[in-house]
Amino acid sequence: MPQMMPLNWMMLFLYFLLIFYLFNINLYFNNNIKKKDIPSKEYKFKLNWKW
Repeated sequence: MPQMMPLNWMMLFLYFLLIFYLFNINLYFNNNIKKKDIPSKEYKFKLNWKW
């Protein structure tokens, strides 16, 4: 049982990191749209490239 604990903590940590990363990407794109008027084609291309 003790050997399983680090793995579980690692998975939890990675899971939260992933959520945080995706949330930051979303905020980044929203801020970019508000700051500059990006053409829809360019925005879609960037979004596809990021994801």
